Amino acid sequence: MKEAILYQSLPGERVVCNLCHHRCIIPPDSRGLCGVRKNDGGRLYSLNYGKTISVAADPIEKKPLRYYMPGTKTYSLASEGCNMHCAWCQNWEISQQPGPDLAIRGAVIKPEEHVRKAFAWKCRSVSFTYSEPTVFAEYALEIMKKAHSTGLKNIWVTNGFMTPEALAQILPYLDAANIDLKAFEDTVYQKYCGARLAPVLDNIQAIYEAGVHVEVTTLVVPGINDDPAQLAGIAGFISSKLDPSVPWHISRFFPAWHMTDRHPTPAETMKTAEKLGKEAGLHRIHLGNISL
Repeated sequence: MKEAILYQSLPGERVVCNLCHHRCIIPPDSRGLCGVRKNDGGRLYSLNYGKTISVAADPIEKKPLRYYMPGTKTYSLASEGCNMHCAWCQNWEISQQPGPDLAIRGAVIKPEEHVRKAFAWKCRSVSFTYSEPTVFAEYALEIMKKAHSTGLKNIWVTNGFMTPEALAQILPYLDAANIDLKAFEDTVYQKYCGARLAPVLDNIQAIYEAGVHVEVTTLVVPGINDDPAQLAGIAGFISSKLDPSVPWHISRFFPAWHMTDRHPTPAETMKTAEKLGKEAGLHRIHLGNISL
């Protein structure tokens, strides 16, 4: 447990967490929406600091990043927790487990040990992935600083819901990011993810404009974000607000977590998304989790 960054004290020993756009106001002895940040006596603590629930050496293309250091391995790690609760979460076993009374799982690994392992496993970068790195920012930042000092690159696979204050601390050490753009309607974000669209769009632009290599991923969920208007909206945003060369990964949904009531994304829907992307001017479109 480590005292959190980016929080403010309020009357009555309450605190407000300024790490993500929920800006949770947390009463004493309670946790934020992510389940991994706790108010203990008027101080906010990161419960998942130093705890690693998953670690692996992955092909960088698995993040997915197709145009950043292709053909290399990336040292991938995660701590438990997430600040969104997407009904279709494909990594729910890692990201959605913490609750008010649940202990935080994971092996205790020091930041310098992660860097040592990355070199031992012949990786050229460190990826903060599988869950949501924003909610273990204290731990991630320490690892990122040590990684940069040794020449390793840093990658975030993120939902993009961090605050500008958090992003300001992350950007100096961030080299590449794959950012989920889950839908193009705020109502979808609110109903199915417990979040909002506008901060995600703002952060995607800010990260891109900071010179970080950006690739965007959309998991296409039948009946949720598969209508042509949303898909065209996402493609148009990437093309006009970023650049037509920014890669768009269109990923196929498979039933998971709270959304086991529908079939995997039809191949035709995936092809439609690809067509809409091309019509928007994108020329780096990749279909994932499907063979056509």
